[in-house]
Amino acid sequence: MRTATTVEASSVPADFVVEAEKLGLDVCWVAEAWGSDAPSALGFYAARTERMLLGSGVLQIGTRTPVAVAQTAITLSNLSGGRFLLGLGASGPQVIEGLHGVSFARPLARMRETVEIIRRVVAGGKISFSGKEFQIPLPGDSVPMRLSTKAEHEIPVYLATLSPAMLRLTGELADGWLGTSFVPEGAGEAYFSHLDEGLAKAGRTRAELDVCQGAEVAFARDEDALRAMVAGRKKELAFSLGGMGSASANFYNRAYGRQGWAEVAAEVRERWQADDRDAAAALVTDEMVLATTLIGTEAMVRKRLRVWQRSGVDTVRLYPAGATLNERLATLGRAIELVREVTAEAPAVAP
Repeated sequence: MRTATTVEASSVPADFVVEAEKLGLDVCWVAEAWGSDAPSALGFYAARTERMLLGSGVLQIGTRTPVAVAQTAITLSNLSGGRFLLGLGASGPQVIEGLHGVSFARPLARMRETVEIIRRVVAGGKISFSGKEFQIPLPGDSVPMRLSTKAEHEIPVYLATLSPAMLRLTGELADGWLGTSFVPEGAGEAYFSHLDEGLAKAGRTRAELDVCQGAEVAFARDEDALRAMVAGRKKELAFSLGGMGSASANFYNRAYGRQGWAEVAAEVRERWQADDRDAAAALVTDEMVLATTLIGTEAMVRKRLRVWQRSGVDTVRLYPAGATLNERLATLGRAIELVREVTAEAPAVAP
């Protein structure tokens, strides 16, 4: 397995990224969500690092035209010497419509056409596209154009997806999958079956898709410390289940529902939407926290990483816990060592 982490530029010092590379981190993904924009930070990190890959984790497809995304990707790839990975996501209606004022309608069609247009732009030809979501050029006097800047390196495309239809599209089109809300024991039916459908449609195999999964990692000294850690994460998970999305669409809630917690997830969302946040957090079980994170004693985390590897994870995306920069780096460093140890034990085998 490779190691990766995700940062948001507005809340993570640049020194963290620089030091993470020294620890041997393979990939640094830069988040956008409703905080700082990812491309600005990626350009800065590209100048401060030398070896590790840098990815947008993710650019929201509703906030930029496909050609603008392609321009950004080519620029970052060329500037970094080919170290850029393009991560794309549809986000959700609350962010796209509530913050950006852009329609969230038809995200599947928009994603498919966006990826196709980006690849055409990167290939270097004149851009002419007629789809359901995009028309380039628009009817009239305009004629097809090509960018004056050429891509000097391959630009892998990763999709952050959760729904079955989006997962099938990921298997069909993408070079990698940026997943979350991942329970390896239930991933076969919830995630991999849909990814494999898309792969089969495109005549591809799982080996051609980088499965990149993320989770918080934290090391507990003993059982008492572990109980405190788990209790402290319940409100964060309740937010994902109840607050991530609009009143009608929460893809995280649905993902947990497909992995065996449909009733609990629905109750948590109901309490959260009713503004009873403490009650929502109280409904989250210890099992839900431990199943979707890498929190535990060192022995527990090592054991859990083996499960992740056997389930088919190629790249583990680590969110290191810690109150200070040094604490987070210490957690990340030890986690990287454990991933290396587990990877050396046996090659990853997809189910």
